[in-house]
Amino acid sequence: MIQLQPDLTPAALAPKVRRMFDLSAAKIRSLEKSWNPAQGSPVCTVNGNYTSRGWTEWTQGFQFGAAILQFDATGESEFLEIGRERTVAFMAPHLTHTGVHDHGFNNVSTYGNLLRLMAEGRIAENRWERRFYEVALKCSGAVQATRWSRTADGAGYIYSFNGPHSLFVDTMRSLRALVVSHLLGHTLVGENDRRISLLDRAIDHALTTAKYAVYYGQGRDVWDVPGRVAHESIFNVNDGNYRCPNSQQGYSPFTTWTRGLAWAMCGFAEQLEFLETQPEQRVVMGVFEQAARVTCDFYIENTPPDGVPYWDTGAPGLERLGDWRGRAADPYNPHEPVDSSAAAIAAQGLLRLGRHLSEDRYWQAGLAVCNTLLDEPYLSTGAAHQGLILHSVYHRPNGWNAAPGESSMWGDYHARELGLYLLRIAESRPYLKFWI
Repeated sequence: MIQLQPDLTPAALAPKVRRMFDLSAAKIRSLEKSWNPAQGSPVCTVNGNYTSRGWTEWTQGFQFGAAILQFDATGESEFLEIGRERTVAFMAPHLTHTGVHDHGFNNVSTYGNLLRLMAEGRIAENRWERRFYEVALKCSGAVQATRWSRTADGAGYIYSFNGPHSLFVDTMRSLRALVVSHLLGHTLVGENDRRISLLDRAIDHALTTAKYAVYYGQGRDVWDVPGRVAHESIFNVNDGNYRCPNSQQGYSPFTTWTRGLAWAMCGFAEQLEFLETQPEQRVVMGVFEQAARVTCDFYIENTPPDGVPYWDTGAPGLERLGDWRGRAADPYNPHEPVDSSAAAIAAQGLLRLGRHLSEDRYWQAGLAVCNTLLDEPYLSTGAAHQGLILHSVYHRPNGWNAAPGESSMWGDYHARELGLYLLRIAESRPYLKFWI
């Protein structure tokens, strides 16, 4: 269980955050120097160097978004130019990528961050540049929303790259694309010119995720532990009926892959923050709050005291570690890897939920995770290593990037986003949110 530290505050952590961004600058420059676009998007490190890993193109937005966050945190203009130029040069295919559920990762992290900076007055107002970002985000949300499967109860979900039968819990954080597109005044137009609300689709997807991917201790199966999360939910596409849980990257459908848990925590928490601004949508907030609470509670109770989880709470090698919930995570143990990327994502979910609910338990748990991630052995201080946060795992069942000391694009990006979130609070700057 995570050990809360009541004396931790964003201001107290600010020196660690600034140190992280000092190290981050060199990591971004190193990757810029070595990256070959012809080899695909960088995904994870091997022996400290970022490499591609063919599966789907879901990490390029984190690559260029990292530079934009670096500028946001430090004001160093070279990183703004990297983010701008690379977004224009390489991100257009991601706007119209019909084969993935990851538009909120790729495009809100790039076009969205740039539009947010302009709206905040951090970069100069330019009418045509603003419209460029707006059109990109409008398209991205609509394209993601076309990946739509109906459920038997008349609702639906954005289906994963696995196909129309498959709902991934990851998509909770990628819903940002639909919400931003809706707020920019865009509507998806379907057959016979039918106008489809992107906000309605985002809410329907979240409700379906809350109903089927998150467990509440209500006896759905014999392992129905409150807060357990299924990576994948399977539906019969002929009639829309739910069939079973599944997992692509976790140990089993009946255990909790902790990065999937983190996606749910962060996704539900920030959607709650957004729904606060939409009085007509308050009716669904109770469902979202229940899902956010139960997943955050599960994380707190099933994570070691320092706040960094092992990759799956049911991983078979954990029994060899003894009381793994009762002592700090060991990233160098020979049995099961930890996943620092899950911690970076989960920390933001804990902080946002704690702030939304004004509950110290979640807030202090989030700060405890930050306190660990922003220091060794997780913070990468070596100049030769291109990663920022060490001990991240990609796909443990496939054996991808499960060795100690490696990093991932999503782990590094979310650590930077987490650091920026803390800095803005510590410095009384505008609250960091994904919508404009």
